[in-house]
Amino acid sequence: MKVRPPLLLRWVFPGTTWRIPGKEKRVYITFDDGPIPEVTPRVIEMLNKYGAKATFFCVGDNVRKHPEVYSMLIKNGMATGNHTFSHLKAWKSSKNEYFSDVKKGSDYIGANLFRPPHGQLYPWYIGFLKRNFSRVVMWDLLSQDWRNDLSADDIYRNVIRNVRSGSVIVFHDSLKAWPRLEAALPLTLEFLKREGYSMDIIQ
Repeated sequence: MKVRPPLLLRWVFPGTTWRIPGKEKRVYITFDDGPIPEVTPRVIEMLNKYGAKATFFCVGDNVRKHPEVYSMLIKNGMATGNHTFSHLKAWKSSKNEYFSDVKKGSDYIGANLFRPPHGQLYPWYIGFLKRNFSRVVMWDLLSQDWRNDLSADDIYRNVIRNVRSGSVIVFHDSLKAWPRLEAALPLTLEFLKREGYSMDIIQ
């Protein structure tokens, strides 16, 4: 899997956010699939150490189970987004099932941002999502931290070799990603800070 999305996808899904270019040297770190008590608080701690902010695309059922962890995100100045209630794949559910799951996620996640699990969408879903959220956020750079066949160093190098100003970078605050993220994230944050990038939330 490539770390950058094909340009064709940006054409297929108009009105979605893949990158946020600007005059300042800025990147947007994002995390998918949390919040969970085993990982998310440690990620917050790392971000705070480097003066970084990030946007967390939360699974509604995880917020339901762990409201105290969700509250930690808000208290630490992080942004949140809807990642559906049950991490539902658009390509393996009906339109009604998917829309219902998105709305249920909004019952627990008070956010105006949305990211589809696995990046799966149909072009005809965009209208519904744009009516319910201010931004549908995709990505400019996948860290691939969920891949068991990669090392923490691979994840780190995926980012530092491909990052550019305006990049929307995807990590995961999940148990699956943590064995690599634990070492890769602080290295990445240190690199970005050293290179003069500010790390901000998506609004």
